[in-house]
Amino acid sequence: MNPYSSMYLTSSWCEFSFTSPTFFHTSAERRASHKNMLVFPAILAFYAVSVFAAKDSHPCRRSCNNSTQPMTCYYNFEVEPYQTLSKACYACASGNITDCMREDCVAGDGVARLIAVVNRQLPGPEIRVCYGDKIVVDVHNSLMSETTSVHWHGHHQKGSPHMDGVPSVTQCPISPGSTFRYIFKADTSGTHFWHSHSGVQRGDGVFGALIIEDPVDPHRSLYDFDLPEHVIILNDWLHESTISKLIAHHFAAGDNKPDNILVNGKGRYESGNNSFAAPLENFVVKKGKKYRFRLINSGYNNCPMELSVDNHTITVISTDGSNLQPIPVDSVVSYAGERFDFVLSANQSIGRYWIRIKGLMDCDERFRSAYQAAILTYEGANMGKEPEPFVSYKNAHREGKQLNSLNLDSFDEDTRKFTVAEIHSLEPGDMKTLTANADHTIYIGYDFYPKDNPLTNPAGKYGFHEVLRKEESLTTPQLNNITLMLPPTPLIMQSGEELNALGCNDSSLRMQGKDCAIKDFCKCLHRIKVNVNDIVDFVLFDEGNRFDANHPFHLHGHAFHVMAIKKLGMSTNLQEVTKFMQQSKKSKKVNLHAILKDTVSIPDGGLAHLRIKAANPGVWLFHCHIGFHVEIGMAFVVQVGEPEQFAPTPKGFPKCGDWIPNDLNDGPDVSDNTIVLINGGKDKDKVTYQIVHNITVNVKNEPPKHQGILNSWLNGRSAAPQERISLMILTGVLS
Repeated sequence: MNPYSSMYLTSSWCEFSFTSPTFFHTSAERRASHKNMLVFPAILAFYAVSVFAAKDSHPCRRSCNNSTQPMTCYYNFEVEPYQTLSKACYACASGNITDCMREDCVAGDGVARLIAVVNRQLPGPEIRVCYGDKIVVDVHNSLMSETTSVHWHGHHQKGSPHMDGVPSVTQCPISPGSTFRYIFKADTSGTHFWHSHSGVQRGDGVFGALIIEDPVDPHRSLYDFDLPEHVIILNDWLHESTISKLIAHHFAAGDNKPDNILVNGKGRYESGNNSFAAPLENFVVKKGKKYRFRLINSGYNNCPMELSVDNHTITVISTDGSNLQPIPVDSVVSYAGERFDFVLSANQSIGRYWIRIKGLMDCDERFRSAYQAAILTYEGANMGKEPEPFVSYKNAHREGKQLNSLNLDSFDEDTRKFTVAEIHSLEPGDMKTLTANADHTIYIGYDFYPKDNPLTNPAGKYGFHEVLRKEESLTTPQLNNITLMLPPTPLIMQSGEELNALGCNDSSLRMQGKDCAIKDFCKCLHRIKVNVNDIVDFVLFDEGNRFDANHPFHLHGHAFHVMAIKKLGMSTNLQEVTKFMQQSKKSKKVNLHAILKDTVSIPDGGLAHLRIKAANPGVWLFHCHIGFHVEIGMAFVVQVGEPEQFAPTPKGFPKCGDWIPNDLNDGPDVSDNTIVLINGGKDKDKVTYQIVHNITVNVKNEPPKHQGILNSWLNGRSAAPQERISLMILTGVLS
């Protein structure tokens, strides 16, 4: 069965420079700048740059068409620690819903917890621009004790790889108290989002929408309105800080299961006396009109979400910014990092209708049964009355045709569920890219492995099989049995020789005698290197030996054609996957309408065949988008081309790295700790040794002539042995 059945700033492309904006010395001053338009002079008198934050006020939020002039769109982001139900909320927690809407009030689901946000908003400010605009975002880090960064998820950063926002790959992390300016051209149209790519901050609230409107939308005739208030951002939600959850999961027996789901930062949670009827998100439509909705899954944990709208069919027209042949469905499942655009026709009776969101996998009934609701309200409906009965986990599922279902092989006639591999792009893809023999076929197998991970279960201390309780044994998710380790200096700033010296893969590790599958725990810079414009097939497969899980994978810098998604069984292996690929090649069947995505989920015990044309030079992360997994190293990097083919590093771009001087004379002046030893009273043998505490140096490296003298001096001291051990010989210089 075919699933398809049933007068502000303009730059006119001129490059220009503007003077630095006014410096805001306090957080309050920075936040105040978001509320009002600030105009900064440019070197050329007819240019200006404006700062806006409110949904309806930024001049770059405008109608986009062929005659629209490009603009430079400036945004000021302050990343800071914050609190749900803070003092800004007044009586919100007591049931005063009006107070829940106060400026700086983040109600969440009615449970107080620490969060991290941008401009005290959850989600953070939306960026909505036209294709061809220049986006400028100053990100100021007010987190006090954490670094940060911002990744522009879905935007390929062609020609601007240093702006991708991945610490240790494309930039140094943004230090507390400092500001980093992201500058890039909006040349990847579609529904995207921005989020922190540092630590666990995305799980705590550092994310927001990034919408780049195409001046020529091929689906424009299908809807009447495309409004900022019809963006839906879903995220799973914890009732404690994400770092505390992660630490308990990694180093004790804590779980990693979400407590709830939020819709645009709002939701409800039923749990005794520690919550209240927090406000739900409300989407307003007018009877007889058609609306484009943009769905973004900013989830952090393994919590795919099913979305449906009571009494309404939704028509999916785009995914991850790529246009599709329109397909009507009753529900759509999204994984962390995915986006789906759909058209909703307001063709029902005037009233209010539930939008149901059901959490799956780690959000399902085996754990905390996480779900959420929002409301679709027709103009003229009784706003004082919610639909009945209220949504619960048991009734959050809707029967009918479903796109992107869990662990699916192909279209199921009985359940009417299908995968993204079975939907078609609106226009045929590039014939050469789709039909050519691949220059590289990269097989990436993964699972959760019972290993002595030095981070979580170090061998000889509390190894995987050595812990007191079984639940303290934490399996490690790895790609080709490798854990990614990134260097302190961003990869994009390193030479070809340095990248080659750092890089590893399963073949190079085998050549080194490593047995990464069984004996050795392999942790290194997992790198796949290809040439510019190579055709590359990535075949990602889930071995499926532990847990019935789905992993969403996201590629930076490129979109891939989804050539196939196949569930091979309850489990699989490299031999079975290779056989499937060989049979597919022999069949010579090619889907010229294979969709383009940048995030895709692979079925447990199955595979996804993804094809890219590596046309964007740089170093790009390819990783599982479940936060707990990528933080423990479930990722690799794709190097496209040689460093000399990368875009030049911007002038004055921050540098970072280790500081471990080889010449110990380059260290600090510690003359206060200098001792002078005289061998036999002869001045020519006088040696000055400088000593500081807390670092140990092997005395065998000291000049042999004076080693015995120094040892005698140390051993003859009356200090306790511990003190003698803590002394370090920095240098020995013949005077």
